[in-house]
Amino acid sequence: MGKVVMYGSVSVDGFVADEDDQPGPLFDWLSNGDVPLDGSGELKVSQTSYDHTRPYWDRIGVTIVGRHVFDMTDGWDGKPPGGIAHVVVVSHRPMPEGWDPEAPFHFADGVEAAMAKAQELAGDRIVEVAAGDVGGQVLAAGLVDEVRMDVVPVVFGSGKRYFGPIDAQHLLEDPDVVIQGDRVLHLRYRVRR
Repeated sequence: MGKVVMYGSVSVDGFVADEDDQPGPLFDWLSNGDVPLDGSGELKVSQTSYDHTRPYWDRIGVTIVGRHVFDMTDGWDGKPPGGIAHVVVVSHRPMPEGWDPEAPFHFADGVEAAMAKAQELAGDRIVEVAAGDVGGQVLAAGLVDEVRMDVVPVVFGSGKRYFGPIDAQHLLEDPDVVIQGDRVLHLRYRVRR
């Protein structure tokens, strides 16, 4: 079974979006370089960010997101982002009307069911959990092995928190990866067990 990684770009003060659900400059680092990160031609990063991010992305088998993210992105038009094979959506609502049942998206009612499905699909590859409310729920359930953050030099002041509404202390190890990219700091923490 692959490890479970909570991941996202985050402001210095811990937000993944502002009060209007907008990421602002959180993803600017994905387009401020000259090294293509994927085949789209839209994502271009510094060589340092590429060397850190591309190998990680290549190990992801499944991403878990909440229904809010799924709805905001229109389900990425049925194509998982970043070349990921499958997306598991945590939702108490059924898949949208007219959704292609053959698209590699799976709907689960709760984080435990989502994790079970994701691990089944991922095999020995990484299960990535999007930061935010669902990521915080997965962390609170004790299912996260490591936390990865792309910290962007902006302060939002308020908004959608990286760890969602988590209300208990969770200890992390010291960061074992600290890499400075262009307008981003890549961090990795293992979750203390």
